Amino acid sequence: MEGTGLPLVTPFDETGEIDEPALSDLVDRVTDAGVDFVVPCGSNSEAPLLTATERRRVVEVVADRSDVPVLAGTGQPGYRETLADTEAAAAAGADAALVVTPYYFRHDQAALASYYRGLADESPIPIFLYSVPKYTETPLDPRTVEALSTHPNVGGIKDSSGNLERLQRTVSLTGDADFSVLVGSGSIYAAGLDHGADGGVLALANVVPELASEIYDRHTDGDTDGARDLNRSLVELNRAVTARYGIPGLKAAMRSRSLPAGHVRRPFQPVDDATTTELAELVRAAR
Repeated sequence: MEGTGLPLVTPFDETGEIDEPALSDLVDRVTDAGVDFVVPCGSNSEAPLLTATERRRVVEVVADRSDVPVLAGTGQPGYRETLADTEAAAAAGADAALVVTPYYFRHDQAALASYYRGLADESPIPIFLYSVPKYTETPLDPRTVEALSTHPNVGGIKDSSGNLERLQRTVSLTGDADFSVLVGSGSIYAAGLDHGADGGVLALANVVPELASEIYDRHTDGDTDGARDLNRSLVELNRAVTARYGIPGLKAAMRSRSLPAGHVRRPFQPVDDATTTELAELVRAAR
């Protein structure tokens, strides 16, 4: 899992059911635009609003359709459900599992390390750690990540803290391991690559997959200034589809490009007309 990854939204129809043809079409559209791997059932997939059966079906549809690697979100609050989802994702054809830190209850770093080691021991596919304190209030400490990075079935981490110091420490502490560090914030993608990250998993890539991929490509080609300039031009759009308007805004921005985003699932509500217009203007400015 290197390069630009995309945490796929889950398209729902007007009744709130998963729109499988739209999901397949979305996979085609974003992979044709150049993303390096796809991530079904992540945070931007509205995964916590899916049933276990629905999560497994989404992974199956994406894995069947995708010609790039699939990193399936399988993390749940409890160990047994996470392991069951991970085993089901493997059976569906996922290449690796993205496991968010357990949420709802609070756990210390020792408990988290034990949790991930147990999963990695039992999982049929590599485990990627996922630290997103915005939602879980439990960041993974870089020293915890360092200890886990040497496990042969722990493949990397998605760091969505937005904290460059934490990211840089993680890169430094895991540098001797076969371990990928992925940026989870579109606003600091180029900066993260400058600090040694191997790629990113970016909500922004749902809207402009070709531009998100171009940041990585420019950086890889040695045009680090160009990568930073392009990233800088996307910061306002990224902020709008994440911190300001969240998943409803993300899907509205995608629809402004005729991408098959579908509807949001309750309790989410669609953005209003003024916000839809604002998002469409940000998308046009970015392109």
